[in-house]
Amino acid sequence: MNRSFLKNNFGQGILWSKDIRNIDTRRDKVYIIHQVLSYGNIKQIKSLFKIYKSREIIDVFVNHPRKIYSPAVFNFVKNFILNLKKENLTAEKYVKTSF
Repeated sequence: MNRSFLKNNFGQGILWSKDIRNIDTRRDKVYIIHQVLSYGNIKQIKSLFKIYKSREIIDVFVNHPRKIYSPAVFNFVKNFILNLKKENLTAEKYVKTSF
């Protein structure tokens, strides 16, 4: 996937902590997947599945947790987007602390 696909589908607003001109879909896979799952809309999440296979996205979500999700988004992604209802994932590894 090229950078123009990333820019057109996600933009700097979703991938804000990296310069989108230098982002690499392989090297930055964990970052891209979590950012889009946590902050993207349904169209952007669908585009994520055009870049990565379902099993890659699930592997990243399960094996490389990031503490950036709200409780509602974590549950929606886990249970509905990735269909991991039966997986016992610790929410504390995903859900950011609110102040």
